[in-house]
Amino acid sequence: MRRAKPQPIRNKLDLTDRTQVRLIKKRLKLSDAELTTIVGRIGNSLSAISKEATLQRAAVLSPPTKVPPAAIIASANGSEPTTPEAVAAAPAS
Repeated sequence: MRRAKPQPIRNKLDLTDRTQVRLIKKRLKLSDAELTTIVGRIGNSLSAISKEATLQRAAVLSPPTKVPPAAIIASANGSEPTTPEAVAAAPAS
């Protein structure tokens, strides 16, 4: 009697399948530890894993920019000439 080979679920990650794990780690540029923590926290949905990996990478790559205080910005704007001639000479966009 022939049995059909069970087909994997396409949108879920099977952590027991070494090939799937290796491909997902390579595609998302994750380590073993990062992948297991994401799967433990989020679940084994490939779209959720991909989204979480992207969010983690974005949080690491973009540190907050330093913005000067409002007083410094106001003093810088106040020192520029604001005469009607300067406003009229400025090109309209």
